[in-house]
Amino acid sequence: MFKLKNITSGYEEKKIIKNINLEILPNQITTIIGPNGCGKSTLLKTLANSLTPYEGEITLHEKPLHSYSITEFAQHVAILPQVRNIPNTTVEALISHGRFPYLGFLRRLKPGDQEIIEQAMSLTGIIEKRYQSLYHLSGGERQRVYIAMTLAQDTEVILLDEPTTYLDMNHQYEILELVKKLHQQGKTIIMVLHDLAHALAYSDQIIVMKDGEIVKVGSPSFIIEEQVIEKVFNLSCKTFSQNGKTYYFFEQKDSSH
Repeated sequence: MFKLKNITSGYEEKKIIKNINLEILPNQITTIIGPNGCGKSTLLKTLANSLTPYEGEITLHEKPLHSYSITEFAQHVAILPQVRNIPNTTVEALISHGRFPYLGFLRRLKPGDQEIIEQAMSLTGIIEKRYQSLYHLSGGERQRVYIAMTLAQDTEVILLDEPTTYLDMNHQYEILELVKKLHQQGKTIIMVLHDLAHALAYSDQIIVMKDGEIVKVGSPSFIIEEQVIEKVFNLSCKTFSQNGKTYYFFEQKDSSH
């Protein structure tokens, strides 16, 4: 799906990520983790075609990213950025924006577009809020609305930058369960998470970054076995399994040893 070869990228000529070589497989949840400022969001924005690499090449389905038109790329990849303005609009109106890559010159929704919007609202559990203003929703509800908008875009790939930030534990769980449901329906999910336990519990593949470079890529069990968490975050990781689920716990390592 995505292939990155010798990618260096950043902002205003400042290199944030360097020499990134990576392949992201379809139909998986891939999560990028790493210390603050290591380049996680920069990597995601570069994948989203929001940043043009200074060096290297990214391909999607063997086609260079730069050769996609804006509309064509938006029919393959949807992105939910971390920082967003809250527009003064209704839930359904915002979700309808997800159909824009498919609308003709007159920008009118067709019956098929409306059906996809209905499905997105239903899947994310906010159909009863369809006529409410975004201002009147809780943080968790608002996050589900934005995810519904990316769903309405009907892409094979969804990029999520810190989708659980600023949410309480209950709403974090709701959003991650929704992400898992989208994956089960065939979506490829690439996201940035700051919570290590959530990243390990909900991902098929983990990308660990430090200082703008990739340290290791692999399954959660591989990342644990290779002691990557200990090396990058100075945390010891312990696991606990119950009812078929694995739970992860972290403790600060003694820096004197």
